[in-house]
Amino acid sequence: MQIPVTTSGRIHPYHPKMRPRLFHRVCGSRRWPITSLLLATAFNAAAQNADILTNTGQPLRTAYACAEEDLQWAGMSCNEDEPCAIYLEINSIVLNGRKIFLAGNLHSNSATLSSVLFMSDDAGATWKEPAPRVRGAALELTQFYDLQHGWAAGETQYPLARDPFFLVTTDGGASWRQRPVGEEGLAGAVLQFWFDSAQHGELIVDGGKTSASGRYLSYESQTGGESWTIRSKSDAMPKLMRAPPRTENQDWRIRPSRDGKSVQIEQLENGQWKPLASFLIEIASCRIQSGQLREPEDTAPAADAAADPAVPKTPRPKPARKK
Repeated sequence: MQIPVTTSGRIHPYHPKMRPRLFHRVCGSRRWPITSLLLATAFNAAAQNADILTNTGQPLRTAYACAEEDLQWAGMSCNEDEPCAIYLEINSIVLNGRKIFLAGNLHSNSATLSSVLFMSDDAGATWKEPAPRVRGAALELTQFYDLQHGWAAGETQYPLARDPFFLVTTDGGASWRQRPVGEEGLAGAVLQFWFDSAQHGELIVDGGKTSASGRYLSYESQTGGESWTIRSKSDAMPKLMRAPPRTENQDWRIRPSRDGKSVQIEQLENGQWKPLASFLIEIASCRIQSGQLREPEDTAPAADAAADPAVPKTPRPKPARKK
């Protein structure tokens, strides 16, 4: 039995603080002599160590650690005066038996930070991430052909869209492995894909308007997404030869909450949309705070100080702060 797939799931425009997918504005990086990371709230700090998100009826907060290395890699300057907000974006939803998968990314106002993949096998009561996050990447599309074979496609988006790839599973989504589409540095983003069997798949990559060899690149896989062969390049939008007219699951949708602070996963039942789970859009507010230069400790023997207690010590001047 073939499992229906949604290629997008988005029925709404981007959140006001979400940047368009292929637009990037790089902030200048800044180095600090001593750094410490501060998180937005105590709840967020507790969420960093949580492997499983439990649905209590309130919007779920995706764990993000505000790692200094990740923020500096993305060229982000975050401090007390100008903290960096981190957002969750969910692009796709797909069912596999009783399992539900959500695919998307984490990003700031200026850069995509990592991909994210969620899975629930208890009707949305709990959620976990079955695949490691890919730095600088976003997952766009998902499909399951049967209960064992599935794919999540995306690309590196920072600083530019490049290196399209697949996450491939052959055990029903319990584990995933990353497979590239082409050589490292290939420009472009995944536009469409479809597997008509567990082994055969088609893919269209959008190389951008400035692509010298043709904007659209068509690929084919005979190995279940483990490897891809380019079939054609064209400035005209090609079609997937074996894909059905519609690939979206019409019984599921992703939409923002009324207050715009969360994204809701909803299922159509008896003609009415019922919420299954919701996820906060803004998941963290990262700050890198400049540390204080400390005065070196006095290493003089304690006996010297006790020899003449009436003689006060001369305060040691603090070192000048480097500018």
